[in-house]
Amino acid sequence: MSAGTAVDLPEGVRLGDERLVKLSPEAGVKVNQLAEREGKGELLRLAITGGGCNGLSYKMKFVAEPKRGDIMVETGGATVVVDVKSALYIKGTEVEYSNALVAGGFKFGNPNAKASCSCGESFSV
Repeated sequence: MSAGTAVDLPEGVRLGDERLVKLSPEAGVKVNQLAEREGKGELLRLAITGGGCNGLSYKMKFVAEPKRGDIMVETGGATVVVDVKSALYIKGTEVEYSNALVAGGFKFGNPNAKASCSCGESFSV
């Protein structure tokens, strides 16, 4: 999906920017590799759900198209979609990726998190 005007977006989907979520170039490359491997869609849905050791958890999955009400962000060479509820918790989050064997993977830098667990997969506000 090309970054562009609202005309390019499905009905009910808004275009956001990196003030909502920002993928590092490394995270964008990994997202695209995983999307191709999984074959479920090229859009990364980033959501917040209840759970985890700190109350809220990040959830990531690939989808073929956004849902009505989603916010779509072109970042790091990939396309991320976020639902409106999750956007409240995600705003300003930067996602990094590391290939390191120890403490590698996706890391979330969320300015809204008051506390997070040591694994970095859950947080509280």
